[in-house]
Amino acid sequence: MYGKIKEHLQKELESIREAGLYKNERLIVSPQDAVIRLSTGKEVLNFCANNYLGLSNHPKLIQAATEALQSHGYGMSSVRFICGTTDLHKTLEQKIAEFFGTEDTILYAACFDANGGIFEPLFTEEDAIISDSLNHASIIDGVRLSKAKRFKYNNADMQDLEAQLILAKEARFKIIVTDGVFSMDGNVAPLDQINILAKKYDALIMVDECHSAGVVGKTGRGVTELFDIRGEVDIITGTLGKAFGGALGGFTTGRKEVIELLRQRSRPYLFSNSLPPAVVNAGIKMFSMMAETTELQDKLHQNTGYFMSGMLAAGFDIKPSKSAICAVMLYDAKLSQDFASRLLDEGIYVIGFYYPVVAQGQARIRVQLSAAHTQAHLEKAVAAFTKIGKSLGIIK
Repeated sequence: MYGKIKEHLQKELESIREAGLYKNERLIVSPQDAVIRLSTGKEVLNFCANNYLGLSNHPKLIQAATEALQSHGYGMSSVRFICGTTDLHKTLEQKIAEFFGTEDTILYAACFDANGGIFEPLFTEEDAIISDSLNHASIIDGVRLSKAKRFKYNNADMQDLEAQLILAKEARFKIIVTDGVFSMDGNVAPLDQINILAKKYDALIMVDECHSAGVVGKTGRGVTELFDIRGEVDIITGTLGKAFGGALGGFTTGRKEVIELLRQRSRPYLFSNSLPPAVVNAGIKMFSMMAETTELQDKLHQNTGYFMSGMLAAGFDIKPSKSAICAVMLYDAKLSQDFASRLLDEGIYVIGFYYPVVAQGQARIRVQLSAAHTQAHLEKAVAAFTKIGKSLGIIK
């Protein structure tokens, strides 16, 4: 039987290669940082990691992880309600709730699991989910698992959101779901306006803070801080795998009754091993560090402003952004790969993004800034982009 599908898969893979959409993985042989070493031995500047605060290789987090290995061991070997809950897990959940100004938190193996496990336990065919068109794939998959009615509004389009809320007016419960920062474009959801509409139409709000927590807001507490509505959003999901240390682990934080029901019925929580103690203890340390100072957030915002200004001055087509994501628009898939390859030759590590990660004809290079970058790093990156952009006729 496999012979039949094998031939089909080979053809599919060949068509992906011919379309210039095949994704190759580069091998990194060093810790994640602003400067990384590839398997070729070449050291390059990394501008495409989610390491927004530069914490992925921070010595304080490594120390906290090491201490937990000694005190609590390597793995939990179980799910939470059997024998997979430690004092560290409960402490981290409390730290996350305090950080976001919410009532309670539940940990998951990843935010993909958090988003995948939230809708089915809470909503039935009597309810409605109104989702932004550019929401992350994990939200889309999570919505599919629910029997609730589905409505989609154009990205950050409040007029269309209101139209969808009107269409969903007969639903028992309604929830508006949005990314805080949209990962491919870098734009921030207009949560202040969403909040107004939610109150008008008696809807809940859920925000995925994966690319916004630690990044936007004066102290990095995300879009609810940015729009001064902390405590008003019902459900927040997020990850420890980006700004918050870069390892793994997701969470849902929000109203206590929501979190309590998820502990009882959320399948990714009930049927997946607990996060390992080393990751949990490093997370506790990370939130303690963020409570002490905004130094890393301040540096990140400074770096982002400097890089954006340099790229705009060079003449690149860049999506408007209030985050640490800079989408350099190239539109053609093959061009994005060629551009990224040439940048690697210049010592700049970035990746071209193209269909199906983004829409057809919307290929780009997504640059992600980090607090770990120095001004010299930023200057080298802008210079390399400018050199290649001119050689390819993208800028003058």
